[in-house]
Amino acid sequence: MGGEYQPAPAGPAEAAQRVVLVVEDEVVLRMAVSAHLRDAGFLVIEAVDAQEAVELLHANHRIQLVFSDITMPGAMDGDQLAGWISARYPEIRILLTSGVTQRGQQPFIAKPYSFLELQRRVEQMLG
Repeated sequence: MGGEYQPAPAGPAEAAQRVVLVVEDEVVLRMAVSAHLRDAGFLVIEAVDAQEAVELLHANHRIQLVFSDITMPGAMDGDQLAGWISARYPEIRILLTSGVTQRGQQPFIAKPYSFLELQRRVEQMLG
């Protein structure tokens, strides 16, 4: 499994509790998004595809939000992953992204997005 887990920098206690799973097969983009969210005070876990995300969700019950690309290799895409999460972990918020138009009802941010825009959306969704 290639997921990476790195603690956020020291900060307010409530910020340290915000755990985000970033699911993105493009390694450079995943690393850049994850680094920005870590710098913003989130605990970030990374997954390369939906299967790895499922394994991490089973293993880590602190995940509060999943930020996932829709188009990914493997048996499950981002839309299917969102449906799987909603059915099993309804308390977890989901934010999808893609370079194509939004297809479902899940919260969505279109590519290309700015990291600050993404950060604001994640903060709004987590309260």
